[in-house]
Amino acid sequence: MIYNNSQKKAVMHTTGPMMVLAGPGSGKTAVITGRTCQLVTSGISASRILVVTFTRAAAKEMKERYLKAMGKTSTQVTFGTFHGVFYAILRHTYRMSGNNILSEEEKRRLMRELVNHYARDLEEEDLEENLAREISTVKNNQIPLEHYYSACMPQEKFREIYEAYEKWRKENKKLDFDDLMVQCKRLFLERPEVLCAWQQKFQYILIDEFQDISPVQYEIVRMLALPENNLFIVGDDDQSIYHFRGARPEIMLNFTRDYPDAETVTLDVNYRCSGQILSSAMRVIGENKKRFSKKLST
Repeated sequence: MIYNNSQKKAVMHTTGPMMVLAGPGSGKTAVITGRTCQLVTSGISASRILVVTFTRAAAKEMKERYLKAMGKTSTQVTFGTFHGVFYAILRHTYRMSGNNILSEEEKRRLMRELVNHYARDLEEEDLEENLAREISTVKNNQIPLEHYYSACMPQEKFREIYEAYEKWRKENKKLDFDDLMVQCKRLFLERPEVLCAWQQKFQYILIDEFQDISPVQYEIVRMLALPENNLFIVGDDDQSIYHFRGARPEIMLNFTRDYPDAETVTLDVNYRCSGQILSSAMRVIGENKKRFSKKLST
């Protein structure tokens, strides 16, 4: 693989935190897989490396690219999603199984029952979907229930439904996808010996699409990365579109405040668009003042 100068700087990064600002079409997947290859080639045990992204498809693609680059058919590098990694940690500690996970179908059915019972008089469109999203927001952002103000129904109704949802979930020994993160954080806080074991397991952490990380995901990652803080994040604050599900691009904007010794590199060459498209896009996004300033070329 031939890298440009900024890609090479990212791929060859060794220890400590690094933030890679990766504009669209700038080769971020190539950089993540390239650095993973570089770590293993330099002598780092593959079993000590964790590569995290947000979708199973992206994790699968990165693993396939890595295996192809290394000429292997299997690896001890862990490629996974946030939910998949946190579930594996909880499963290892509590001997959980897939039966303990609340499926999306089960959750939709439960939302329908709760709405029919507590909010039948409300006629808002997509009420069940919006309710499920707001419950997820409360959990992802760790908002005290009494401080959250619902946009889809009166406060008392939302709190009633939230509490009924949690009661049903606990009685049936189920975790939803947001609980995987909440419970993993609680586990690490309450069982430092468990946290220590996973810190020793994952000594190098690489995160894709970092602009879409939520507060609870970030807190867990920060705990896992200690004490070496070999945290390699790749993302583009301009492309954060999942605010509704808990993403907080300001986490990326404040990364160097949390890690003052972090190196920063910008992947500044776009391989996907024409110059005219790129310059037009940069003029539009440049109106956003709360962002990293970037100069991209084709």
